[in-house]
Amino acid sequence: MLKFVKNHMESITGIEIYPMISLVIFFTFFVALFWWVVTAKKEYINKVSNLPLDN
Repeated sequence: MLKFVKNHMESITGIEIYPMISLVIFFTFFVALFWWVVTAKKEYINKVSNLPLDN
């Protein structure tokens, strides 16, 4: 089954760019998420973390 998929994918021209695009999107998302976590205010984090406990 994997051999069939591999041979089919190799026949498509220009498909080698898609793994690079997905890697860039993945890396950019997690870098942005990390940056947001590092720069988030402590008060906001405490407020959001206590939301499930508020009635």
